[in-house]
Amino acid sequence: MSFNSRKKSLLLFPCLIVGLITTQKVASAPPLPNPILYLVVTEPYEAGGKNWIRYKYDVLNKDQYPAEMFAAAPQLPPCGKNTKASRTWVDFFDSRGKRLYGFCALGKPSDLGTIWFALEVGAVPPSYVYIEMTDRQTSTKYKSNLADTTQ
Repeated sequence: MSFNSRKKSLLLFPCLIVGLITTQKVASAPPLPNPILYLVVTEPYEAGGKNWIRYKYDVLNKDQYPAEMFAAAPQLPPCGKNTKASRTWVDFFDSRGKRLYGFCALGKPSDLGTIWFALEVGAVPPSYVYIEMTDRQTSTKYKSNLADTTQ
């Protein structure tokens, strides 16, 4: 082995070590769980001259999500006119995948305990719903279990 080859090897060795350490740190980060959704309560209310039923939900494992996921993300596309929408958006779907409602400005993981959708009184609710949490920064979706709409 020539002197130049040894020199190159010695220079590349630290880069290899740093690369391995960095890769191990990324690979060892625990994956986030899917949300565990459950119905808390249904309640009637009136808005816009109509009567509604609000279906209020909570996410059992909301404390397992980092606060950064719900920070304002002005560098990402806005939610309507809200230019400070959160990094992660939460959408409700019926069991067939029809979107029912969504939240684009939850500010912290505990806000997952106050999510809901509403139907006009007399409308037949879907038997089950689920949520998808979309982390817009990483393009990762977290899909919940199917949760009942009756208590």
